[in-house]
This record gives sequence, C-alpha cells and structure tokens, in this order.
Amino acid sequence: MQYRPFGNTGVNISTLGFGCMRLPEVQLEDGSWQVDQEKTDAMLRRAYDLGVNYFDTALYYCHSNSEIAIGKALKPIRDKVYISTKCPLERVKEPGDFRKTLEESLSKLDTPYVDFYHFWGINQKTFDEKIVPMGLIAEAKKLKEEGLIRHISFSFHDSPEALKHIIDNGEGLETVLLQYNLLDRANEEMIQYAAKKGIGVVVMGPVGGGRLAAPTELAEKLGTGEKLNTYELALRFVLGNPGVCCALSGMQTIDMVEKNVAVASLEEPMTEAEWRRIGDSLENLKKFSELYCTGCGYCQPCPKGINIPRIFQAYTYLNVYGLTELAKNTWNGYLTNEKNPGVSPDACVNCGYCERKCPQHLQVRDLLKMVQNKLSAL
Repeated sequence: MQYRPFGNTGVNISTLGFGCMRLPEVQLEDGSWQVDQEKTDAMLRRAYDLGVNYFDTALYYCHSNSEIAIGKALKPIRDKVYISTKCPLERVKEPGDFRKTLEESLSKLDTPYVDFYHFWGINQKTFDEKIVPMGLIAEAKKLKEEGLIRHISFSFHDSPEALKHIIDNGEGLETVLLQYNLLDRANEEMIQYAAKKGIGVVVMGPVGGGRLAAPTELAEKLGTGEKLNTYELALRFVLGNPGVCCALSGMQTIDMVEKNVAVASLEEPMTEAEWRRIGDSLENLKKFSELYCTGCGYCQPCPKGINIPRIFQAYTYLNVYGLTELAKNTWNGYLTNEKNPGVSPDACVNCGYCERKCPQHLQVRDLLKMVQNKLSAL
C-alpha cells in the first residue's frame, strides 16, 4: 500500500480508502435490514491487513447501520485507523444540533472521537445560507478543541466555481471529498487548487460508481500501451492526479479489496506525464468522435423538453468509451424514469433553437435521430 500526506492535517493516508456505503446486508423477516457483520468484519480487517487505513461512512449508509457495523469491525484496531463520517445538514436547525448529530454518530461508532467529520454533500447555497450564518465551522472548531473531532471536512456536490468559493471562504476546513473519474473530470482543476491550499482531497466514485467496472477497450483506445482492465485504468488515472490523496471504493467482497489494493500498492500507479497524456487522449477521443457534445447545456431548455445533453451523454458512453451497457442503461433510464420520464427525440418539431445556441455548431436535429436509432437498437 502507498500512503500520501493528507493535505496539512499531518496524517499520512492510504491511497485506497474503504467506502462503507455498500456493506453486505441481509433483510429480516420484519422487512428491516441489518449489515452482515461477519462478512463486514472479514472485509474491513482484510483491507486493514493489506494497508488500508481510511474508512468512510455516514449516518444514513446501509439503512443507517453502517456506522454501527464499522464501529464493531474496527474496534480492536481503532487507534490504528482513521474513521470518516458525515453530518446531514438537514438535521441542523440550530447550531447545537451539529453537536447532537455528532454525538449520535460517536455512539453508533462506539468511539470517543471521529478522525474526519464532514459537512455532508454541501453546495454553495448550503455553505452561504446555512454553514456561514449559523457559524457551524466555529462549532466544529469547538468540538475539535474538545477532542471529539480530529479534523474538519466537507463532502461536495456542486460546480468547480462553487468549490473554489468554499475553499476560499471556509477557513478551518481541512479536507474535501468530491467526485472525480475518467467520465467526470469537472473537478480536475479544483483538485489542484485545493491541494495548493493545503486541503486534503479524497475522491469518491473513482470507477464512476461501478460504471467503469465492466471490461472495455478503453485502455487500448487511449493508447496506454498496457492491457489494463477498465477498473484498473480508472483507479490508476485518479491516483495519477498529483492532487489526489486517496480514492474511495465501495468494496463488497474480499476479492474486490485485494484487486483494488494491488493497484493502490503500485509505487507509481501512473506518472504525471502518463496522466496528462491520457487526459489529452480522452479529450481527443471526444473531439474527434462523430458527435462532440461538451454538455454545456446552451441548447437548453428545449421548447419540447428534450434533454439533449443527457441523450448525447448516453451516446458518448457508447461511441467514445465503448461502455455499451452504461449507454443502454442511461438511455433507457432517461426514457423510463418513474418520477420524471425524459422526453423522446420524437417530440422534436424542428424549430432549430438548439442549433442556433450550440457553440460546437452541431447539427443537433439530425444527430438526435441518429442517436435515437443507435441507442434504441442496443
């Protein structure tokens, strides 16, 4: 296992972290769920034996049982590992609720402190309208002084501009958990920015939430010169980013643990030069494909409600990355979403609004027909 300095925290973190959102569960006769403790113990202890020292959970993971399960699994080695958990801010109606929520997690984890406590899933609106006005970073600092929190963290879902805003205005925040992978590189520049500011960066979804787990010819397309499994290429790419400290994986079997550890144990998963070359190759694959949609959204809103970027994204998965199943599932999921089914390209009335707005000057109307025919045939 390789280790990297975790920002300015003084901690050396394993480059592979264990995401405890998908622990094995069993459903009881009354319909409730519980974590399979025996399997969880075996997985987490195997990960620890192989060098993993960062374990990430949250109050609601695994039907609100994840914290309990990892608290039990890690108790014999508690002083040798780092536990990360999160505060759901919808529960914080006043500053004191932040402490109450932490205390609930500490009770479930059966530990006197948590190493990294996150403001969970925040965006700029949450930061500006809740964290700042309520003085919640100051509350977190008090808890840190009392020894209940070792480090103050946040997990993030918003634009790169919002991330910069939070980093620049969140004095006291020490680490960030964010999305980044071969399919979603939006945060790439801000990862570097965070690292320069001394913020430790952990990546969630390094294999795209499992989307990059299936075998493809992507490594060959990118000219890596190696016959790599797609998941291995994806993990090596994330760890090749010099600003990344750790990649989280929601591992569900010991086999998954051992395969991911093998990648994270490489002294150099990917050189910076290789990482930059693959990034450039990814962009070239998209640019020189038959449909180069950047997902900018300037074509929206379509007068008929067709989500053009979403449809073209599904085709990019097929056309650029060779992810046939992901393309199929994205397309079908768009059309059949129970709560908000997407509008089919058949609804197009040829108004041309999208083409007038597209900065890539795509022939959107013709492309929609082509994409619909190819995706419907999958």
